[in-house]
Amino acid sequence: MLNGTASTAADESSGEFPQESAPQSEERPTEPQSAERLTAQSGPPPVFLQAVTSAAVFLCLATALAHVLLVFLHVAPPNPLSQRYSRQVNAWVFPLFEQNWRLFAPDPESVNRQISARTLHTAPDGTVRMSGWFDLTAVDDAAVVHNPFPSHTAQNMLRRAWSSYLENHVVDDQPRSPRGLMTQRYLTNIASDRVAAHRGGSFEALQLRVVTVPIATPAPAGGAGAAEVAPRTADTRYLPWWKVEVDSHGN
Repeated sequence: MLNGTASTAADESSGEFPQESAPQSEERPTEPQSAERLTAQSGPPPVFLQAVTSAAVFLCLATALAHVLLVFLHVAPPNPLSQRYSRQVNAWVFPLFEQNWRLFAPDPESVNRQISARTLHTAPDGTVRMSGWFDLTAVDDAAVVHNPFPSHTAQNMLRRAWSSYLENHVVDDQPRSPRGLMTQRYLTNIASDRVAAHRGGSFEALQLRVVTVPIATPAPAGGAGAAEVAPRTADTRYLPWWKVEVDSHGN
């Protein structure tokens, strides 16, 4: 008892207390709790994230629905709604979403066309050099033949650009409307890009030549003449020389 009392008095005089009197682990928060609390204070509120996500989803759905509606009005038979908003429909559809069919029946091709291009380049000494004809259609055909998954660009871009040009130009190749001028520039850009990609070099102007060959009509089945009827004479059309943008194709 005397030793125990002396030990306790010595502890009190030295400032040391038993471990039960200092529960330090209960007063200090653990390190993971502090990190979670800091993250919760610095991160954006969940309500803001939900609002941004909802707005993005709503915008995507609204754009998709508007696109489907405008394309439907474009391919559907003429009706009061499509006629009233024809300007808005055409502004959205052309030229990126143009359709070459009606609602249920595609437009079959009745002719074969070969589109070629040649270019003009003025040398530093003033000499004007004209290139030979470059077959643009043959490049597209080579990309499609024996290709199980041909691209839409190789199949339809050049062909549809020429069809749109015919719809908006008369015989003298003069655009009669802003859409006619747009189709002319569109056809020029396609031809100049493909000539530059396959031939290289610089040029200031180009000309297109379009050879149209009607598809032969098959003879009646079971008849004596099973061979196809001879097609009509091919039609060759030369377009005017069109200037190419100054900053393109090395100019």
